[in-house]
Amino acid sequence: MIDLHYWPTPNGHKITMFLEETGVAYKIFPVNIGKGEQFQPDFLKIAPNNRMPAIVDHEPPGGGEPISVFESGAILVYLAEKTKKFLPTDLRGRFQALEWLFWQMGGLGPMAGQNHHFNIYAPEKLDYAIKRYVNETNRLYGVLNRQLADRDFIAGSYSIADMACYPWIVPWKRQEQNIDDFPHLKRWFEAIRARPATVRAYEIGNSISAPREITEDAKKVLFGQTAAHVKP
Repeated sequence: MIDLHYWPTPNGHKITMFLEETGVAYKIFPVNIGKGEQFQPDFLKIAPNNRMPAIVDHEPPGGGEPISVFESGAILVYLAEKTKKFLPTDLRGRFQALEWLFWQMGGLGPMAGQNHHFNIYAPEKLDYAIKRYVNETNRLYGVLNRQLADRDFIAGSYSIADMACYPWIVPWKRQEQNIDDFPHLKRWFEAIRARPATVRAYEIGNSISAPREITEDAKKVLFGQTAAHVKP
């Protein structure tokens, strides 16, 4: 059994997509990030960066004590290796999938996240910041579109690279992008959106927290964090 500490954000959706694809037994423990539940001491024991998702695997490969994993990319790798699914085993295929997983973790996710912040949540609309992150998001869409020009999925077959990237494309309108400008990406996006496991993953997220406007109090929790929030 996997304990999944989760909230329906792009990084949270990555993990439910994987778990729904593989049928691994899991139980969700909601972490309401707008209420600051990510700062609870018990959660920090398994997620020291006070970010979800995080997992605890009560049946780790090889047995032994439960193992906890934080950071969505690391969780995807762990689950892929545990189940032997959605990560190629040959050297070239494996590292192509990992390259694009790291690309999402270091590029698409952070840049789209800053796009969301300055475009939607920032109290001041700073034109330079908005243009900077909208343009960088656009560039990254172009990179992904080019990669998908001659293949169905990012690393050839459906993999954790696709699961990592897809949730960050879902809010393309909020990111001020036009998905029709990226035909290969659009075809890929629609194929993943139609997968039954993806449908189930997003239904689970909506059952926990329907999309809604973030309150001012939640913004203070989400965007006002300092080292004091995670002091021993």
